[in-house]
Amino acid sequence: MARPESDRVKLLRSVLAERILVLDGAMGTALQDADLQAADYGDPLHEGCPEILVVTRPDVILQVHRAYLAAGCDMVETDTFGGTPLVLAEYDLAHRCRELNRRAGELARRACAEFESDGRPRFVAGSMGPTTRSLTVTGGVTFDELRGQFAEQAAGLLEGGVDVLLIETQQDTRNAKAALLGCHQAMDETGRSVPLMVSGTIEPTGTMLAGQTAEALVASLAHED
Repeated sequence: MARPESDRVKLLRSVLAERILVLDGAMGTALQDADLQAADYGDPLHEGCPEILVVTRPDVILQVHRAYLAAGCDMVETDTFGGTPLVLAEYDLAHRCRELNRRAGELARRACAEFESDGRPRFVAGSMGPTTRSLTVTGGVTFDELRGQFAEQAAGLLEGGVDVLLIETQQDTRNAKAALLGCHQAMDETGRSVPLMVSGTIEPTGTMLAGQTAEALVASLAHED
């Protein structure tokens, strides 16, 4: 069954039909520039986990978003690159996956609202990184498990109000496919439909880490909108 698109998604598609949109820059290096200390993460167990900062230091995350928006970007990414339960478990935060992703979406949405005008809408991309596992290279996780991981993250992002889900920095086509299915599962659960974006990382060898070329990645995803 087709899911209805919101007015914001329709606006995004109309703007994309007219011009290229500029995405923001890296979240990680911007946070490094913030010179954060152990106390900023709220608990010694959480030190080094960027995703917890949406709760412990939302002011820092907002400032990163605002700086990119002030520089002229059209779309900002949420602070959720490692936001799956699989990655958050390394910091004993897997149980807070949905909460952290939802909060990250809300913060990015808030920053965009501050910069929006009738003639210049700003959009939020829910960042979904490749996790620390690769189905083809490292193993240690099944396809269905990984799909569930991405579904939990995507549900939180959708609840937080993102305009698009960005499956980014993918190194394995099988991971990307699991992520796409997880996103569809989350959209069915939340009743929200947003566009999907995928970015793949090509090594100096000319392929992804798992061996697929850029052309092979495109062919594998051609069935998706």
